[in-house]
Amino acid sequence: MELLQRPRRLRGNSAIRAMVRETRISPASLMYPLFVKEGENIREEIPSMPGQYRFSLDRLPEKLYELRDAGVGSVMLFGIPEHKDEVGSGAYACDGIVQKALQKAKKEVPDLYYVTDVCMCEYTSHGHCGVLHGHDVDNDPTVELLAQTALSHVQAGSDMVAPSDMMDGRVLAIRNKLDQNGFTNIPIMSYAVKYASAFYGPFREAAGSAPSFGDRKSYQMDFHNSREGLKEALMDVAEGADIVMVKPAMSFLDMVAKVRDIVQVPVAAYSVSGEYAMVKAAARNGWVDEDRIVGEMAVSCFRAGAQIYITYYAELIARLIAEGKIG
Repeated sequence: MELLQRPRRLRGNSAIRAMVRETRISPASLMYPLFVKEGENIREEIPSMPGQYRFSLDRLPEKLYELRDAGVGSVMLFGIPEHKDEVGSGAYACDGIVQKALQKAKKEVPDLYYVTDVCMCEYTSHGHCGVLHGHDVDNDPTVELLAQTALSHVQAGSDMVAPSDMMDGRVLAIRNKLDQNGFTNIPIMSYAVKYASAFYGPFREAAGSAPSFGDRKSYQMDFHNSREGLKEALMDVAEGADIVMVKPAMSFLDMVAKVRDIVQVPVAAYSVSGEYAMVKAAARNGWVDEDRIVGEMAVSCFRAGAQIYITYYAELIARLIAEGKIG
């Protein structure tokens, strides 16, 4: 055959494949979600997420050291309070679980970068992401409490805040609150394109945040919509978001690519609890090669345009990169 174009020439061995690789990742781009709860001497495995744990404050540093030593550079903290109420007061209390976790973490392991999830669902007695008016989440009063929550996190040591509630206007309110209190250099990573998804199930068990009635479809996005997601991303950038996130990741890579093409800020993607649980279950049954599946999922996200990958597999991915299995 007389062929001028033979793509296989660049696939002949590992050296040439690595040389021409289009998508590369590093541990610096990985962020690990971590659950912290009240109590002592707790390292409690989450049943629907084997290998993931809830930590008490005294046991938190051991996991932070593991992540740091693996090469993971950043952590996203989620708090599980001892008490909940109608207005989620534990979210913005100066002695809340996340606030105490930040103080502990920054003292014990200061060389990690700490991001905090800003929401109220873990802290409300009804499990919704804000203050209720009847059976509806009241947007504007909720936004005021979210801004106060973000401020309390930053005062406790958070390096970045990440509002996940999907209330209208919360990015601007948080930016204004931080700026007014002298925290102009603290970035905001908004959950800009967050769909109402069945992939969140294991997380709600992990964080104890399932709503006691109804669902979150009146504030999280309809997964049938893509133009709406682009609108949300552009609105959040206009309000001051420094990074925008797409969540979930695996089934929404089209949105990662579309958002990347229209914004001039970094794009993050969150590989959520349901994705982790499915891979873990299949791997434990011997149906898939866990390392290879995890590597493919990570690379696909970066190939789609993400610059930050939030994943419960961050530690494993960092090890696979170090071993030259992905990168």
